[in-house]
Amino acid sequence: AMLLPKRLLRPFAPMDTIPDQVEYAIEAKGLSKRFGNNIAVNKLDLKIPKGSIYGFLGPNGCGKSTSIRLLTGLLSASEGDVSILGKPLLGHEESLKKRIGYMTQKFSLYDNLTVQENLSFVGAIYGFSGKRKKARIEELFSLYDLEKQAKQLAGSMSGGQKQRLALACATLHSPELLFLDEPTSAVDPENRREFWERLFDLCAAGTTILVSTHYMDEAERCHALAILEEGNKRADGSPQALMDAMPATVVEVSGDKLRLLKKTLTQHPEIMSAAQIGAHLRILVKQQVQDPLSFISQLSGGRNTVLARPSLEDVFVACTGDRHVD
Repeated sequence: AMLLPKRLLRPFAPMDTIPDQVEYAIEAKGLSKRFGNNIAVNKLDLKIPKGSIYGFLGPNGCGKSTSIRLLTGLLSASEGDVSILGKPLLGHEESLKKRIGYMTQKFSLYDNLTVQENLSFVGAIYGFSGKRKKARIEELFSLYDLEKQAKQLAGSMSGGQKQRLALACATLHSPELLFLDEPTSAVDPENRREFWERLFDLCAAGTTILVSTHYMDEAERCHALAILEEGNKRADGSPQALMDAMPATVVEVSGDKLRLLKKTLTQHPEIMSAAQIGAHLRILVKQQVQDPLSFISQLSGGRNTVLARPSLEDVFVACTGDRHVD
C-alpha cells in the first residue's frame, strides 16, 4: 500500500483515557463466524465509544469485511453477542437499519442511473418523499460536491466521484453509526485525504464510524483501531498507545551492502524484522535486548545506528505473522 507523507495526516484526538460513563456504539463479545471448517472471525471482543472513528487494520482475508457484516446484521454469528447503539443486534435488526449506514467495499449503486436518480432511489428506501427528499438531496449535492454530476450516469464517474456518491447515499438518512468497508481502495491519495476530512466532519457532528483499511496512514487517523489477522484480533487501542506498548525497539542502520546485512541480521532470534527503507535498514529488536544500539552496531560491523520512533507499521509487523505469540 502507498503511504502518504506524515505531514498530510490529520492529527487524531487521543482516546487513551476513556471516561467512566462512556457510551458505546458497538459492543461485541466472543463474536465468531465459521464457514464450514474455516473460521473467518474468531472470538472478537470490541467496545467502540460513541462519537469516535474506529479502524479495522489488516490484509485482505483477515476478517475485516466479515466482521462488518456481522456487526450490521447482514451475517448471522456462529457464536457471540453484539449490541449496537445500546440494543442487542439479535431481534432488533430492522429497527437498527434506520440508525446505521453501510458503504460497501465495491461500488454498489446503479451504474445506469444518474447521480440524482441514485440518491432519489435511496431516499425513497428510507421513507423520504416530496420536499423533504428534494431538500436532503440538494443538501448532499452541496456537501459532497456533486452538483455538476447530478445528471451524469454513475457508471461513467471517476473513482473519487463514485466514492463521494456512495458516501452521500450511505449518510442520506443521517445515521448515528456508519460502517465503511475499505472505502478508499480505488481512489488516488488526494481523494483519500479529502474523503477522510469528510469523515472527521461527520464524526464532529456526532456520527460514530467504523472503517476498515489496509493503509497504515489511514489507520493512524483513527481514534482507536484493532489489528486483525486470520480472523483474530492481535491488538487494539489508540495508535499512540499501540506504538508505546510495542514489544520491540526500532533501530535504523545506514551504510553499504544493506541487502547482505539484512540477511545476516534476520538470522538472529533477537531480531523480529529487518526491512530496507531507502538508504537504511529499519530493524525491530526484541524488547529483552538491553542495549539495542550496541547490539545492532556489533552485528553490523560498526555501521551508523540510531534509535527511531515506532510507527504503526512497526506495530503491525511486531504483532502479526511468525512474530505473534498467543
